[in-house]
Amino acid sequence: MANKGGSLSIGGLSKLTGCNIETIRYYERISLLPAPARTEGGHRKYPQSFQERLMFICKARRLGFTLEEVRNLLELTDGGYSCDEVKQIVLSHLSVVRNKIEELVRLESSLESMAAQCTGGGLPNCAAIDNLFDMTE
Repeated sequence: MANKGGSLSIGGLSKLTGCNIETIRYYERISLLPAPARTEGGHRKYPQSFQERLMFICKARRLGFTLEEVRNLLELTDGGYSCDEVKQIVLSHLSVVRNKIEELVRLESSLESMAAQCTGGGLPNCAAIDNLFDMTE
């Protein structure tokens, strides 16, 4: 996990953060994480500070922020930021989440309606299938 210089292997960083190794490599490729130093053998050596940055990225992703939104938030934290700037990004994301919730509620209603039309049984005739083939919607 950690070696003498206080650095972590990629496996160690993965265990500490719960982030998949391939995801860590991907975040490096797209520059969300800076490229770490490497050993003479080419193995990555992550300083402890990478753990905090990676946890930030992972939490933001779990909250549904896009990679571009995460990049914007990181740029703000790296260069100094105001709470107003962060609030605008959060409010914009909240609006997207609320729209998705509305879409999911409509989807739920449609699926409930389709299920209610089904009588069940073993015949190859089903109102839900007919509904999917209905071209009027």
